Amino acid sequence: MSGLRVLVTGGGGFLGSYLCEQLLNAGNEVLCVDNFYTGDKRNIRHLLDNNRFELIRHDITFPLYVEVDRIYNLACPASPIHYQRDPVQTVKTCVHGAINMLGLAKRIGARILQASTSEVYGDPLIHPQVESYWGNVNPVGIRSCYDEGKRCAETLFSCYRMQCNLPVKIIRIFNTYGPRMHPNDGRVVSNFILQALQNQDITIYGDGQQTRSFCYRDDLIEGMMRMMETPEDCCGPVNLGNPGEFTILQLAEMVIDLTGSSSKIVRMPLPGDDPRQRKPDISQARELLGWQPVTDLRTGLTRTIAYFEELLREDPAFCGVTVPTTKGV
Repeated sequence: MSGLRVLVTGGGGFLGSYLCEQLLNAGNEVLCVDNFYTGDKRNIRHLLDNNRFELIRHDITFPLYVEVDRIYNLACPASPIHYQRDPVQTVKTCVHGAINMLGLAKRIGARILQASTSEVYGDPLIHPQVESYWGNVNPVGIRSCYDEGKRCAETLFSCYRMQCNLPVKIIRIFNTYGPRMHPNDGRVVSNFILQALQNQDITIYGDGQQTRSFCYRDDLIEGMMRMMETPEDCCGPVNLGNPGEFTILQLAEMVIDLTGSSSKIVRMPLPGDDPRQRKPDISQARELLGWQPVTDLRTGLTRTIAYFEELLREDPAFCGVTVPTTKGV
């Protein structure tokens, strides 16, 4: 894929900014759209001088009128601490945002990809999770604004495909980590790393035996771009994630080891509707995309730790660290 004009909603975010970068590296023009509710201009600052990159501050719950060849719809807070802050707006972003982007794609004849989530499986009753599984989601729980919002977005994409013959793609993203994660998003990887780097207690919720499968950012974006360029009859949903499964306790111990931290592990009550297990079946991704993750957890964590070490040096306040001030002589 080269020489196309590509729209990335949520392009100032953790994943969106790296997608913008990779699309530019492939020779495309990129239109980055973000309202910076959770995205950050730090993530795209290095792209602003590129004459094939354009930034628009815009909320996709309102219509957008542009001319592009491809649309990646990534816009939505993705961590519980952010999407639960304003649950109504989270639902609007998932649903109204999808309607607006699908309407745009229909008008201009663009191919469009929806970044959905493994959260559509809820607290799964089958393991690992396959795309044919309908999920076990609490529709009125604390996480429902995101879980059900993404499920509705998938429905809208499927309806536009069936009714309007629109070339849509749906991916379900499992836990992803890497450089440019927001330091205060409440996700387990960023939490553990920042706590460890400051030798603070590492907080585990519950007994730490709940499992997650962690996919490194670069691998995820590679799968996403491959999905966009599949034949039109390949619409998904397709799981994208790393099938390697770790307990939260194992993750905490690995972060302590890699940082050389003196942090101790402490336990707190488990939040409501927190899934006990999460692991993708990526058979479809292997078959349809020729894709599977190549970055092991220790390697990915080492790179992510280096990012947060630099961020703590350059901008401790952004990481939520209060730096003592020295009063005048």
